[in-house]
Amino acid sequence: MQARITPGDVTGNALMAADLVWRSDARVTVLPEAFLGGYELELISSDPARYAVSAGDPRLDPIARACESTGTSAIVGAVVSEDGALFVSSLVFGPSGEVLARYDKQFLTSIERRYCRPGAAGCTVEIDTWRLALGICYDCGFSEHARAAAKDGAHAYLVSALFSAKHGFHESRTWLPARALENTAYVVVANHTGRTGGWHGCGGSAVWAPDGRLLAQAAHAETAVVRAELDPDLLADVRRASPLLVDVDVPERSALRARTEIRL
Repeated sequence: MQARITPGDVTGNALMAADLVWRSDARVTVLPEAFLGGYELELISSDPARYAVSAGDPRLDPIARACESTGTSAIVGAVVSEDGALFVSSLVFGPSGEVLARYDKQFLTSIERRYCRPGAAGCTVEIDTWRLALGICYDCGFSEHARAAAKDGAHAYLVSALFSAKHGFHESRTWLPARALENTAYVVVANHTGRTGGWHGCGGSAVWAPDGRLLAQAAHAETAVVRAELDPDLLADVRRASPLLVDVDVPERSALRARTEIRL
């Protein structure tokens, strides 16, 4: 899902997130990176109590109520304050409305490292027998991040992001279908549209099939709900036809890890 947020307005953006959950008509909905406060790291670090979110934050109650009323699980991007540190995170609201999990971005950009700490571990949640791994923007540029999730049994890789209008659309359309194809997993991205943190989000929230084919995609500059159904039969068919997750561990692949240096 994508929408134009108001930078720094956690209360207003939480209300917008709740409205998007109501509109989604989905079992799982994914919102962009840092959706609740915006990608405003300098602003957030100046007053975390106001611009970041924390455990039990009452400003998140509208999202919780929307999830509980609709039976939806929601992945919502936020900058989280905990024990004096900031994290770029995804909050997982379950269908009961509770925050059941939190994933902290592991691969931080140089700008993010000025203000935030990296996450210590990946996060995979199970919903209706689907194992859904979480990633946040820059994470998905590193093939080992999605591969680790797939090797851990993930069926889909859900990415909250801020890809910019300058080069982000090309970047996202290179990285994300590659993550789908090489891991034979569904890939979902929810991207910003509009300005935040000096960037202009390019929109284009989308879903890819496990063979890398594009299933659904939003336009660049609009509020949009992009829907796709994850099909277990298609996932199984693709994984039988392309056993990449099995073949990567066959014994002869160990030769790839060794190198013989020859000096001429």
